[in-house]
Amino acid sequence: MRGALIGATALGLCAGLASPWIGLSAWRATVWTVSAIPVLVALLAQIVTGLRRGEFGLDIVAAFSMIAALSTGEQLAAVVVALMYAGGQFLEAYADRSARREMTALLSRVPLVAMRLHDGRLEEVPVDALASGDHLLIRQGDPVPTDGTVTDGVAILDESALTGEAMPVRRSAGESVSSGVYNAGDTFTMVASRPAAESTFAGIVRLVEAAQQSKAPMSRLADRFAMAFLLLTAGIAGLAWYFSGDVIRVVAVLVVATPCPLILAVPIAFIAGLSRAARHGILIKGGSAIEGLARIQRLVLDKTGTLTDGRPNVLAIHANGVSDLEVFRLAASLDQVSKHVVAGTIVEEARRRGLELSLPTEVVETPGDGIIGRVDGRRVVVGGSGFVSRNTICGVSPMSAHPDAGSLVVMVGLDGRAVGEIVLGDRIRRGMSGLLDDLRRRGIQRIVLATGDRRDIAEATVTGLGFDAVHAELSPDQKTEIVRAERKGGRVMMVGDGINDAPALAAADIGVAMGARGAAASSEAADVVLLVDRLNRVLVSIDIAKRSRVIAYQSVLLGTGLSLIGMIAAAFGYLAPVQGALLQEAIDVAAIANALRALRGPAANVLPVAEVSAVPVKR
Repeated sequence: MRGALIGATALGLCAGLASPWIGLSAWRATVWTVSAIPVLVALLAQIVTGLRRGEFGLDIVAAFSMIAALSTGEQLAAVVVALMYAGGQFLEAYADRSARREMTALLSRVPLVAMRLHDGRLEEVPVDALASGDHLLIRQGDPVPTDGTVTDGVAILDESALTGEAMPVRRSAGESVSSGVYNAGDTFTMVASRPAAESTFAGIVRLVEAAQQSKAPMSRLADRFAMAFLLLTAGIAGLAWYFSGDVIRVVAVLVVATPCPLILAVPIAFIAGLSRAARHGILIKGGSAIEGLARIQRLVLDKTGTLTDGRPNVLAIHANGVSDLEVFRLAASLDQVSKHVVAGTIVEEARRRGLELSLPTEVVETPGDGIIGRVDGRRVVVGGSGFVSRNTICGVSPMSAHPDAGSLVVMVGLDGRAVGEIVLGDRIRRGMSGLLDDLRRRGIQRIVLATGDRRDIAEATVTGLGFDAVHAELSPDQKTEIVRAERKGGRVMMVGDGINDAPALAAADIGVAMGARGAAASSEAADVVLLVDRLNRVLVSIDIAKRSRVIAYQSVLLGTGLSLIGMIAAAFGYLAPVQGALLQEAIDVAAIANALRALRGPAANVLPVAEVSAVPVKR
């Protein structure tokens, strides 16, 4: 529709200009009038629809200028304004499609079929038919259809659409893979850990679809200028009429005042910001969230899964009489047959370190306590200190003198005596200290930790990070109250990942959810969803929001400033309506070109990988 309007209007303008050359000068005004009327009718319909919804915009100035030009015999000015407006609408639609390309690219990567291994045969099945436990073959170039674990082969994965990282990543047997990434290497097999509809990528797709269908206002910034600009235009036009009595000057003022920079440049800048954020694995839900991100003054952080990794990590291995790696290998070999989450962590870490694991025999597991079995003919016991003490000859005492708050110690016994321990715990994310410093440099005045964990664990976690306050042992309601209390001192961003964070995310001015591994409830409640499990994307999102907002304001000031100068010149008779229309066209191009700068610009700030903190904390 927009393309047809701009084509017909441009054709009419050219036909009118060419009419003297073919002896049809008398039809020139008629051709221009007929060419302008369809755009005017479409514009009036758009204005009426907006007024019915209670929306008052600046389109009305463009309609007034066309009506005034046609009424006073300035058909050329009318058709130029019509072409300018139709062209602006077309450019907005084009810019919108271009800017949303990054988010739409995610939807185009949705896998439809998968290769499933069943009863020794390979069969192609719809992705919706996949279930937890299915064995899948992932060929070179295929997308990973659901979350799971590599079982055979080495997976070389292209994760660029989700993480923004250009380099492929390597996943060995036993390591997890996420749906939505592509196999950039040789064929490998995997076992599905959940149905495709519940996978990480399926959740991201739902969020993207919701964001694209949302009706959040993209031009709220422009609307704040609408009434003031309309009154200013009416005032200048009225003064021109009062002092000169020349209706042509009034028409010229209205033509120059056609506010395409305000109508188009602001949403283009915001949409461009959304696209640039999506390129870095950040889903921002609308222009109002962009505005809010740019003005954040306070930050409230959850701990587990946000400030920390949110999963157990092997922090230390202590051994007595046997090498550290041998103790770890024996424990991991026995833990292969256990489904306990701690056992899974130990096995995964052993495989990551390249240890050769043996097949255990004579295995007996006591759920919640530990496991006993034989590895390479030797009797191995793995579990808590009480379990290992009961199943070895010698008493057991911790080998680490002062276990950290929240750490979990797994004891290892070999042939009747305790020979080692494995210390596990949650860890501070990489680069947290530098990230917090960078956030303060970007205007974050106060940073607060809000967690449901014990106070000693929370305080051990943030030691040396410079938090302004630490709130521990909080219920979801208490987290929400913390956010509301912080809002009294400035605009608050809340970052979290769990179901218990959803109320606080909704209460904050800007809620940011760790969507890669977080709960669906938190992603739905948030204004911003980080599609990758990297907290430094918060910094990137703020940088993009600030740049987009600055560019939007620049476009507004540039467009309205130049329009104001043109309006004053037209009021004094220095610009004819046609000249005013051409001037306004140049102003539009300048303002929109400036707005499109939000698509690019300086590289987003992504922190380098810093040293991992050794502070372990409880989940």
